[in-house]
Amino acid sequence: MRTLVTFSLGTEASNRALRDGSLPKLMEAFMRDYKPEAAYFFTSDSGERGGLFVVDLADPSVAVQVAEFFWLMAVDAHVTLRPAINLDDLRMGLERVLQ
Repeated sequence: MRTLVTFSLGTEASNRALRDGSLPKLMEAFMRDYKPEAAYFFTSDSGERGGLFVVDLADPSVAVQVAEFFWLMAVDAHVTLRPAINLDDLRMGLERVLQ
């Protein structure tokens, strides 16, 4: 299932990871392991480093791995995973509702 993964990283912890060179490596590892169809980086609503990935989780149990990836980074991460659908998915769902 297409899933929207949003995250924010604690400022102090991510500053340490940036200085020691691990932050870029962690982001590259996520890209390599989960092959997101989209990736964007920005400042979170609370002013921290943040971003979002759109990934396809064919197996729902992989959601645990995705969340743990961020929590184990030791960068005070907050992560959310949400199912995401495109317009075709929405149309199919609405057709089923109307049947």
